[in-house]
Amino acid sequence: MPSERTEVQVRPGVEADLEALTALYNHYIRETAITFDTAIFTPEERRPWLLSHPVDGPHRLMVATGANSQEILGYATSSPFRQKPAYATSVETTVYVAPHNGRLGIGTLLYEALFEALSGEDLHRAYAGITQPNEASGRLHERFGFQYVGTYREVGRKFGRYWDVAWYEKPL
Repeated sequence: MPSERTEVQVRPGVEADLEALTALYNHYIRETAITFDTAIFTPEERRPWLLSHPVDGPHRLMVATGANSQEILGYATSSPFRQKPAYATSVETTVYVAPHNGRLGIGTLLYEALFEALSGEDLHRAYAGITQPNEASGRLHERFGFQYVGTYREVGRKFGRYWDVAWYEKPL
């Protein structure tokens, strides 16, 4: 586990990361309402997701690793906001940090790298949906210039209860 931000490297995600990225995401499926996926994935089932995030273009995957271990500490993505063509200049962003690596600045490093990578793209807005409650995610997004725009009440059901999702937007 890294003890300082300098021990973390951020780079584009590659196919060799697929198994570790899948395991990280599956943790959030099993243990939290942060994602509304309810069934875990195999790496093969997650391959199309990984391949939909090339090293260039508006849809990116940035991975944080330990500088020496290359252990996956977290990842951030920009993905299509909606499928219709008029939404092409909008992206939805997200960050997942390995549970034992919270509060070490990894989410910040990931978003710094992601937004730097997106700075030359033809994008107008970024959106983030944050399942409530999640104060840490709200603070992270606000630090990066996201503003709260509204809440979808009880929009998702997981673990036998309904969850609200707060929506944030950021000009790009």
